[in-house]
Amino acid sequence: MRYLVGYRPDERGAEALRLGIAGARTLQCELDIVYVVSHNTPYVASHPEGSRVSAEEQRLLTAKREALAAVPQDVPVRFHIRSNDSTAQGLIDAARELGAVRIVVGAAREGMLDRYSIGSVANALLHSSPVPVMLAPRGYGNTEPFSRLTAGVGEREGWQSVLATALSSTRRHHRPLRLVSLVALDAERSRYGEDANAALRHANSVLAEAARSLPQDVDVAIDVVQGRKEEDAIASLDWEETELMIIGSSRLAQKHRLFLGSTANRMLRALPVPMMVVPRDHEPPRD
Repeated sequence: MRYLVGYRPDERGAEALRLGIAGARTLQCELDIVYVVSHNTPYVASHPEGSRVSAEEQRLLTAKREALAAVPQDVPVRFHIRSNDSTAQGLIDAARELGAVRIVVGAAREGMLDRYSIGSVANALLHSSPVPVMLAPRGYGNTEPFSRLTAGVGEREGWQSVLATALSSTRRHHRPLRLVSLVALDAERSRYGEDANAALRHANSVLAEAARSLPQDVDVAIDVVQGRKEEDAIASLDWEETELMIIGSSRLAQKHRLFLGSTANRMLRALPVPMMVVPRDHEPPRD
């Protein structure tokens, strides 16, 4: 298994790299750092002794050296430079070529501290990637393995892929798993209790399904949270610093592709931990 980090030599790239390291350590897999440059960027992988290196080539070589130096020795890593005028497409092509099971990117810099702002690259990936995409919030600094996985298991189509992905990761390394069902009601609706009860029944049925496929010593919990909006429900949950939130793609997505829906977009405004979005009908790697 391989994680692919979409890298650039700035703080956003550093945050994505730290999230990639945390993910690689959690699943004990290898890390591919991919720096996508435009087609007209000069780069030569090796130079004869005594040859001159252009300023642009030197910048890329410096980025490679700094990225590799940031990765702990316990994480196997490779650095790649790809040429593509679309950074997102370059990352998707590299993920296919390298057999990556995740693409990891950082948030845009205009976001509030410890929150997300979806930039153009992340937005393109969240509407086209064939593999799960992980987003590092602004200011993300953790490189330790995830302490807990939280999976969003709403009643809409797509929760099955989320559960399968979360169960696969949980089974591999016995991480605690929390199943969360959000009940968001605006002020004009009065069926608060009915919706909450329906969400609880659904979440309990999902919990029972999860329990049947997990080792007995794996900790599984369930949380049904309520709020006027998704942001309120997310904010009411307790979050560990080294946690990962897993959600599904919009039901509007094409098969085996991502499409970030309005619910996920609203959740991002309040989520303080990294998020992984799973494509529709995604099947996790076999154990």
